[in-house]
Amino acid sequence: MKVVVQRVSEASVTVGGEVIGRIGQGLMLLVGVGHEDGEQDVVWMADKLAGLRIFEDENEKMNLSVEDVKGEILSVSQFTLYGDCRNGKRPNFMAAARPELAETLYEQFNARLRAKGLTVETGKFGAMMDVALVNDGPVTLIVDSKLR
Repeated sequence: MKVVVQRVSEASVTVGGEVIGRIGQGLMLLVGVGHEDGEQDVVWMADKLAGLRIFEDENEKMNLSVEDVKGEILSVSQFTLYGDCRNGKRPNFMAAARPELAETLYEQFNARLRAKGLTVETGKFGAMMDVALVNDGPVTLIVDSKLR
């Protein structure tokens, strides 16, 4: 799994002109699932992101997690994270998981975050979505379960 993590003061996702997910302070996650990913990637990624210390404490040090600050999560599926742009001018998406696997693992990932007591809003898997956010910091990280 690959996830682009953005610390946000607010974020929302809109499908067909309707806002279907909205959060305040927390994490905006663009979630990509690769064809080699499995349940172990889901568990590792959810645990890693729930505890990732990227929020500032009283000393302005990144020392607090989304759990610590009682933040929210907006999780949006994003197969284009597996786009390979090394050859030619059009990305190759062969490393992305097929939709059946990707959707199952994406839902398991969101469920694991919710099981930790986190509020998780989502986009709509496979839909064209408009994502709006205010990046706080800005803080943006890329986390890859295969690089652990």
